[in-house]
Amino acid sequence: MLRWTPSTDDLDAPSAIEYELYRNGNFFQLTPPGTSAIGIYTQPGTQTWTVVAVDRVREGRLGVLSSPADAVAAAPAAMRDTYERMALELLALVKHDCPVCDQVLPALDAAGVRILSQSSENDTAAQAARLSLSRVPEIDLDLAVSERLDPVAVPAVFLLDGDAERDRVEGLARDRLAHLLARAGRPASLEGLPEMRPGCLSRTRDPDVAPRLAARRARAEGRIVSRELEIGTLEDPLEALHDRGLTDGLPVVPPTPERVVETLEHTSRHPQDLVGVVPPYGGRATVEKVAINAVLAGCAGPELPIVLAAVAAACREDFALQGVVATTAPPGPVVVVSGPYAGRAGMNAGGNALGQGNRANSTIGRALQLTVRNVGGGRPGREDRAAHGQPGKVGTAFAERLDETAPWPGLAHARAPLGPDETGVTLFAGEAPRFVVDQLARDPDALAATLAAELEHVGSRRARLIHDALLVVGPEHGRVFRQAGWSRERLQDELHRRTHRRAGDLVRGADGIADGLPAGTVADPDAPVPKFAAPERILLAYAGGDAGLFSMIIGGWASGEMGSTPVTGSIEPWR
Repeated sequence: MLRWTPSTDDLDAPSAIEYELYRNGNFFQLTPPGTSAIGIYTQPGTQTWTVVAVDRVREGRLGVLSSPADAVAAAPAAMRDTYERMALELLALVKHDCPVCDQVLPALDAAGVRILSQSSENDTAAQAARLSLSRVPEIDLDLAVSERLDPVAVPAVFLLDGDAERDRVEGLARDRLAHLLARAGRPASLEGLPEMRPGCLSRTRDPDVAPRLAARRARAEGRIVSRELEIGTLEDPLEALHDRGLTDGLPVVPPTPERVVETLEHTSRHPQDLVGVVPPYGGRATVEKVAINAVLAGCAGPELPIVLAAVAAACREDFALQGVVATTAPPGPVVVVSGPYAGRAGMNAGGNALGQGNRANSTIGRALQLTVRNVGGGRPGREDRAAHGQPGKVGTAFAERLDETAPWPGLAHARAPLGPDETGVTLFAGEAPRFVVDQLARDPDALAATLAAELEHVGSRRARLIHDALLVVGPEHGRVFRQAGWSRERLQDELHRRTHRRAGDLVRGADGIADGLPAGTVADPDAPVPKFAAPERILLAYAGGDAGLFSMIIGGWASGEMGSTPVTGSIEPWR
């Protein structure tokens, strides 16, 4: 910090007096009126600083006008150009391993331009010695000046008026650089330099530097506010995160600020926007918190809008996430993505859509579950009381196959008013998928009979009006319904009709099975009792590979008011 005693005279108040700063006899900058101290970036070593008080120009002499613009306007014509030059500063950014910087530096040095290097002290000193510069350039500490001015390439020469940038030249453009130097009153000989040559990439654009600067900027702007976890130098980050209870038992990706900020680039929402309040402890899931867990889960970035939509859906009261977490039954959130953005996020709707091998499918459901664990506090064996659980509780997500083979529009589009180009997410509290095979049926009625028979086993055959189901129809089964012209609603109606059973076959003790309907509740043993509360409680999705006359059933947890209702929402507000 450079400090001096304010000057006074009989005309101007101290707040109206400016000061010219000279370093080693060279003009450095003009201060704002009333300044008596200024922070400067400087290199180690002995330097001589001179501070000169400057009154305003009045009637051809120093006077009391109120601004630099007035001072220039009131000055005699011969003085105006000199005054403007003295008010401007030239600043150059360079780095040691740039051949174009090597070409330009001697001319900038001879002209007395202030030079900042993006390189280390040792590399900068070596460059100055190699080029026989009269002085070693200053170091741009933490690239603070480079970050503020944000050049794409160096050398970059800036014409500054206080904090305002008047002009710049990046790379080597000889005529433009000569003009810039002349405007600042520092003409220099540029003979021998090529007329034009592209510069070198600024260090602020290096892949290993830019994310760090972006994270620093996001922290300063309040875009990211989460505290950082300090990991010991001898700790393995993966083991440290596991030991601190932040994983689902599998290795995770350390959510560094750089990775989190990069992930946040995939949504237009402010990082501190609230996505939802997560049970069981009411943790506030902001966009930033969800992005942190998306990084932990291994998301590449484009999946973030889908994860945000899934978290928002899970936090809706009708989904009953508190119950899904705390039940002793095995359900977990199943994320079904319908629409074009699923492909842009890299999701798989084809072969092995419900299995391993696809990064987006594998990490979207996991990101949701990690958010429930780390933000809401739902931890297995404590808040999560599942007796057995199931592998899908690590995370289950898949995309619908909405190509020319699809027998009907997407699940989300059937459940919510979405446009055809809009992408939606449906959240279903489901158990592990089970396999349904019928390789002989070629008409829709016969195939519906097979599917209905297998749907009877959701929960148990005796369970009635308790569960919903998600039927994932495979392409070869879907072709049967598509060619017959069956709509989604027709298949749902048929499945619902075929999953009625005689009340007498469902009472406790029938066929030697203790479970069932209380005998006192059955007035007519021949009365049909439905498996599902309504046809629409059998959700239909379409996904899978081309080969195989197979479908999959995902049984639901307790449904409706007694449990969880499937929830559908658009991802568009989260993009």
